[in-house]
Amino acid sequence: MMKTETEQAFPIQLIDPFGRRVDYMRISVTDRCDFRCQYCMAEDMTFLPRAQILSYEEITFIARAFSELGVEKIRLTGGEPLIRHDSQQLIESLGALPKLKELTLSSNGSQLGKMAPALKAAGVQRINISLDSLDAKKFKRITRTGNLSKVLAGIDAAVATGFKKLKINAVIMRGHNEEEVLDLVAFAIERGIDVSFIEEMPLGNVNHDRALSYCSSDDVREILEQRYSLFPTTETTNGPSRYYRLTGIDDTKVGFISPHSHNFCASCNRVRLTAEGRLLLCLGNEHSADLRAVVRRYPGDMDRLKQEIIDAISRKPERHYFDLNDEPQIVRFMNMTGG
Repeated sequence: MMKTETEQAFPIQLIDPFGRRVDYMRISVTDRCDFRCQYCMAEDMTFLPRAQILSYEEITFIARAFSELGVEKIRLTGGEPLIRHDSQQLIESLGALPKLKELTLSSNGSQLGKMAPALKAAGVQRINISLDSLDAKKFKRITRTGNLSKVLAGIDAAVATGFKKLKINAVIMRGHNEEEVLDLVAFAIERGIDVSFIEEMPLGNVNHDRALSYCSSDDVREILEQRYSLFPTTETTNGPSRYYRLTGIDDTKVGFISPHSHNFCASCNRVRLTAEGRLLLCLGNEHSADLRAVVRRYPGDMDRLKQEIIDAISRKPERHYFDLNDEPQIVRFMNMTGG
């Protein structure tokens, strides 16, 4: 069938200037969170006014544009995505997108005890849950406001619900929780879930010296090898984790996310949409496009939105540059970025 004059032809894949296919999108549902993790936020935060936050309808419209341009996986993040009122409505809308292959979620676990079954029913297939400590006092110190018992109950509820896969994410900081690496792996093995260890991202000005608290993925691996034999695997969840299997353990993989020691930019396939509608093209750069302005000035204009997305991808930078010894180049906090 011939196209009419008003129809535009769009690519079925998003390819950046360095030949990388962008097929994974992270969407921040809100910049708010019920925790105040030290590596993510300052203790006293100013959050966005509600009018500046994308509506669920706007998020779904933008997500549909990306899915029609070849994005196959969407991860919902925050802040904490599940504390936004009626977040189930958004999840159901995204789960119904016909071209989306995988809908996943990042959470601090605080709401999973009551929401896990509904999330699975709405189409969420995988959940990543932040868990930096198994010690209640230390957990409270790292998160400032978190309740460990509530998070552990949420993890167990998610396990019982039977998601395709669950993973705990732990940001390891020297002098804070590096002595818990082995305990966290044992926790994951006991529940048949995965675990990833993350090098702290230098986003925003926080109240500790990141150069002193830095614990590299190689340091974490040395700790693990005191008890386990690790061997690399090509398995992937389409994100930045490099995974290893543990000899004799079938149900648990160990991943490393290493923005400093093992830069993963060469294979970057991701973009992030902030809660206020900025399309971030790189975690460690400020290159972005204002998609909120497009959907509010031209409501319902899918062609215009798609063209703005394509133009933005053409500006995606090659890589980030993090230096722990300098002031953060990126002043936005992680809760503004979207996990």
